[in-house]
Amino acid sequence: MTKVHPNANASVCVSETETEKPNKNSDAMAVVLTVWKKSLLPNCNGFTVFDTQRGNLVFRVDNYVARNKDQILLMDAAGTPLLTIRRKRLSLVSDTWLVFEGEGSVKQKLLFTAARKNVNAKCTLAHIFNIKKEVAYEIEGSYAQRCCTFYNNNKIKVAEMKMKETFGADIFRLFVQPHMDTTLAMAFVILLDHMFPSPSRSSFTITF
Repeated sequence: MTKVHPNANASVCVSETETEKPNKNSDAMAVVLTVWKKSLLPNCNGFTVFDTQRGNLVFRVDNYVARNKDQILLMDAAGTPLLTIRRKRLSLVSDTWLVFEGEGSVKQKLLFTAARKNVNAKCTLAHIFNIKKEVAYEIEGSYAQRCCTFYNNNKIKVAEMKMKETFGADIFRLFVQPHMDTTLAMAFVILLDHMFPSPSRSSFTITF
């Protein structure tokens, strides 16, 4: 069995993560992260996100447990809470989620609201609304196949998910354009995982 070798003590910033050469759909260098749908803590589900090039731990979700699916914390490598994602209760729209800055229940700053869309011919999965209730981002594709594209309100691609060859659906790449915040892009991945849940779990580990 191969093993994970994250450098959890390293200080990771966006400028240090791996970049890829631009293609015809990108005018700049994209940040590339490896997303593993598994917590590094025992008996806990979640996500572990690495710098693709160096293997440094960038983000983690460890409190994503069965009894607390309506609230998720996205943390950095040191365990500092970055965003809180909560399911909106008593909503007229099914699968509505709220994204807050930091952690806590009092006077948290609401950043975005997310709503699942019924899959149609255009394969629109979700809309992300700003505090003015305007569509700020749209996600298209198939989360089950880990093939999704994130667009801003000007229909410009800001991030993209691609399945990593040979590893299955629980390990995939997240490509984030420089004009998109990597923390927010990862929050969108967590939202998709709740909107389109899968019972599958990875039975292997990875190395870099």
